Amino acid sequence: MAAPETHYARSDGLNIAYQVVGSGALHVVWIPGFVSNVELAWEEPALAHFLRRLAAFSTLILFDKRGTGLSDRVMRDHLPTLEERMDDVRAVLDSVGAERAALVGHSEAGTLATLFAAAHPERTVALVTLGVFAKRVWSPDYPWAPTPEQRAVDTAETERHWGQTVDVDHYAPSAAGDAAFRQRLATYFRHSASPGDAVALLQMNTQVDVRDVLPTIRVPTLVMHHTGDRDVNVEEGRWIASRIPGARFVELPGDDHFPWVGDADRVLDHIEDFLTGTHGYADADAVLATVLFTDIVGSTQRASTLGDAAWSELLQAHHDIVRRELDRFRGREIDTAGDGFLAIFDGPARAVRAACAIRDAVHRIGIDIRAGVHTGECRMVGESIRGVTVHAGARIAALAGPGEVLVSSTVRDLTPGSRLVYRERGEVELRGLPGRWELLSVVADDRAGSP
Repeated sequence: MAAPETHYARSDGLNIAYQVVGSGALHVVWIPGFVSNVELAWEEPALAHFLRRLAAFSTLILFDKRGTGLSDRVMRDHLPTLEERMDDVRAVLDSVGAERAALVGHSEAGTLATLFAAAHPERTVALVTLGVFAKRVWSPDYPWAPTPEQRAVDTAETERHWGQTVDVDHYAPSAAGDAAFRQRLATYFRHSASPGDAVALLQMNTQVDVRDVLPTIRVPTLVMHHTGDRDVNVEEGRWIASRIPGARFVELPGDDHFPWVGDADRVLDHIEDFLTGTHGYADADAVLATVLFTDIVGSTQRASTLGDAAWSELLQAHHDIVRRELDRFRGREIDTAGDGFLAIFDGPARAVRAACAIRDAVHRIGIDIRAGVHTGECRMVGESIRGVTVHAGARIAALAGPGEVLVSSTVRDLTPGSRLVYRERGEVELRGLPGRWELLSVVADDRAGSP
């Protein structure tokens, strides 16, 4: 089979390279791990076989994430966030004309796939992950990931040897004796990203943490992992599957991290059986969303000082500013009560930036606000939203000081690469909610003004 034609979808002003193969009723999006090149992928026999098998029972969509392969490059100090990459998936689906698709994500792509499935169940038929992680650096409650010191060594080695050799013994031990494969893989990596880009992506991945997202996934999910995977510990796969409601976990013998080498056909058999047997729709009313609460500081005293007419005029100016910024950052107004707003976003960085933009804009007309931002599962009930996430967002906003944008640790963990700078505010109890919550104050945004 000849390599398919490469097309481009527009996403936030960037060109995202994609290809479409096959003609099945089911759309499947293959999200590659780390870096990729949609054209060179067909020159690696093992990977080409993997893609052809996926296309044999579906309409397969493959694409290069922004900053890699044939897609537009990005500035290294403006690395794509997870929500921007979600925008790329949406843009490709729209360009193809696919309303819904199954997502198949490998390695780091699993974080993107899980986030998309949780945030957009209405567009996700099913989720399949292969050798994925939820967090890329060690912590006491996630002990399987590399330590910060190990990640630093990996980053230095990547920059020093990128595109010259690939540690096939580590990523694909079943192909370690194939010198031609080793050379092809090095070529593929060189044409997928530059050394600097590869290092920057590694550093961004080190900050990713999607653990809080996993329980919010409501689509059929298959988690697959090789027992001896040398790059991502199998315990991570087991733990991830245990956190996703109803997820099926398949553990395969072998040491390969790349799913398209070694026993690829066995992997593909499981994927095909799972996806072709998946029917029905996800609970699209339950979605992962970021809530933003704002309210004016000292509004009662201000209204009393100004008088009804002047206060009403100032309040209308405030409302106009808030709605303008919500529109600019693609937020959706849910409720307005007096001087407060509740809005939702499909990405946490946009929510934080909207909060900062609102704060700065209303300050210029003599108003100070406080804002709270939290990400979690929400249930859509008509034009309203319900759930613990909403209560948590309101409680966080109430703890913010004048001019402060206060966020949960979940928001921080989902915004690596966003260039948002946070200051720890410590752990607190939120009234009526279990446990202790780590909160952070937004102190800087190096991409201020950009949605």
